[in-house]
Amino acid sequence: MSTPTPPASVRSTVRRHPERGAYDREAVHAVLDEGLVAHVGLTVEGQPFVIPMAYGRDGDRLLLHGSVASRLMRGLAGGVPACVTVTLLDGLVMARSAFHHSMNYRSVVALGTARRIDDPDEAAAALGTFVEHLVPGRGDEVRPSAPVEVRQTTVLEMSIEEASLKARTGGPVDDEADLDLPVWAGVVPLGVAVGEPISAPDAEHLPVSPSVRAWSRPGPTESVQPTAESV
Repeated sequence: MSTPTPPASVRSTVRRHPERGAYDREAVHAVLDEGLVAHVGLTVEGQPFVIPMAYGRDGDRLLLHGSVASRLMRGLAGGVPACVTVTLLDGLVMARSAFHHSMNYRSVVALGTARRIDDPDEAAAALGTFVEHLVPGRGDEVRPSAPVEVRQTTVLEMSIEEASLKARTGGPVDDEADLDLPVWAGVVPLGVAVGEPISAPDAEHLPVSPSVRAWSRPGPTESVQPTAESV
């Protein structure tokens, strides 16, 4: 049995239900790679903000981007401490009592400080990473970002200084006194459904790109196998 990886410090330690916490790099990276939207928290001039953003991962750094006109992007680029959260929702937990309803999920909280990528070639490569994060292989099919597009974009990197993973799996944990209630209990699996690609009106004569045709998302039973019981 492998030795659990301890948290980097108290600020990344899971306090509520610590048995659900994990800190090993591979587990954290797996959630970041499966997620599509990050919620980025920072404080600018005393006001907290949480921004939903697309992102990419390159090793132990997260890549973020936005308009050069964005005040919040300028705040991030200014070196303020940031918190990035990515959550995957795997199921609704239906208990026999209202109190014990819950969700199955995997959530990563990463802490660090962002910096602006000023080198044009490095910034362009980072923008390519965003595309690859969305649909692997797509970057080889499309036109790369032009220099003027790179100049119009603030591209940031945030080294992951600390990170924690918290997850819940399994079915409802009802009170023993409620087990005989004639109420269904169980889990409703959830996932991101992938529909049939819809061509743009001016691209209907073209076949769907191989990367898009091959792209899929793991279902909740593929990405997480529920345990017999989770508190």
